[in-house]
Amino acid sequence: MTPYGLQLYSIRDLTEKDLEKGLETAAALGYASVEFAGFFGRPAKEVRATLERLGLRASGTHTGIEALSPDRIAETMEYHLALGCRDLIIPGYPHADTAEGLDELLRTVEYAAPILRGHGIRLGYHNHAFEFLPTSFGRDIFEELHDKTDVCFEIDTFWAWEAGRDPVALMRRLRAEGRLCAIHLKDGKRGGEGRSIGEGDAPCLAVRSAALELGVPMIVESEGLDPTGPEEVERCIRFLRALD
Repeated sequence: MTPYGLQLYSIRDLTEKDLEKGLETAAALGYASVEFAGFFGRPAKEVRATLERLGLRASGTHTGIEALSPDRIAETMEYHLALGCRDLIIPGYPHADTAEGLDELLRTVEYAAPILRGHGIRLGYHNHAFEFLPTSFGRDIFEELHDKTDVCFEIDTFWAWEAGRDPVALMRRLRAEGRLCAIHLKDGKRGGEGRSIGEGDAPCLAVRSAALELGVPMIVESEGLDPTGPEEVERCIRFLRALD
């Protein structure tokens, strides 16, 4: 069977109250790995023990740039290494829609990436739609990150599609350059309305086919909590298993 990961933000209604129960739910539904969106005060060794008990792998974390500052980066690395997680993904930086914010993001990536790499941790960046849209200050956010840093990209294929980009073409470009670490396999309607996979208009089938062809890890994200996070991601994995 195709291994799918789950971005745990999809079941935040559960993980924010009980992270262990959230991990158990992901494993029971058949997800092979999880991408963290917070640890809610849980020590890394405890979380790792739960992952090992459930046969889950930590594919990565969504970690904000504040955790990569000079006074916090050592602690951040220590947690990832204790967890056994080698991918740290910046989950976007909304202030990058200003020239000052974009410069701050670029400086953070340029500072943190080599330090993390020296400890065996890869730094990635997860997009929303705004990185691909025109800015008021005349700079392309995605291309600036691409051209001025060596960060790898976790392409959120729904948001790229929402911004008018072809997610499959983007995947192929970045894969050929060695700059694609994973994708978010995600569905929705125009206007940014997320849906369970198979219930929206995004090109999920084409994205999935390309990911399989290119050997790119697929991480399911479905944000609607409809009617709950676990029920929504169960619909996602059921749809995907039917394709398998």
